[in-house]
Amino acid sequence: MNVILLGPPGAGKGTQAAHICEKFNIPQVSTGDMLRAAVNSGSPVGVEAKKTIDAGNLVPDDLIIALVKDRIQLPDCHNGYLLDGFPRTINQANALKLEGIRIDYCVEVKVPDDDIVVRMSGRRVHLSSGRTYHVKFNPPQESGKDDITGGELIQRVDDKEDIVRGRLKIYHKQTEPLVKYYQNDSEKPETGTKFIAINGVGTLEEVKERISTALVS
Repeated sequence: MNVILLGPPGAGKGTQAAHICEKFNIPQVSTGDMLRAAVNSGSPVGVEAKKTIDAGNLVPDDLIIALVKDRIQLPDCHNGYLLDGFPRTINQANALKLEGIRIDYCVEVKVPDDDIVVRMSGRRVHLSSGRTYHVKFNPPQESGKDDITGGELIQRVDDKEDIVRGRLKIYHKQTEPLVKYYQNDSEKPETGTKFIAINGVGTLEEVKERISTALVS
């Protein structure tokens, strides 16, 4: 089972990706992790990637594809894999197809923007311990104070409403064409890719169950 997981920031993709990998015994193949490993190893692909990164440029698709092809040949990918962070564009999706890298499922976790804003802008963190709270869903005993130490809780810059809405705007612009690409692919039996839209509103367990049911149906 080869899976791509799409969804806006704050949709819980990280949690759901871990669930899919555990349930179906497949690894999470992260392009970010692969790039770091390649650079650290000094492999030919890593050397080329480092040159690009050091120059302040984006790593070209052909290098990412080369890393993905090498990674999915490893034994732990025998039963499949979940691609993390790739593809992000239609060009990248086409490159996967041209290289014969099969995608069985494209899963989109759908959460309304206003729900995402509530989830993310309500987060509060105690920096020294890393303990996290939410003003609505998991509030501290005393507003603005860590339950254990009484230390101040802060809102990360990335969680401020205007920043969250800006990230969502970028997500919709960049990723919605990719969603439509896989929706169209799903209507072509010869591609072998099934597109699944999952309602991401509800508890983590409810969303997990929806994804699990969809992937085994």
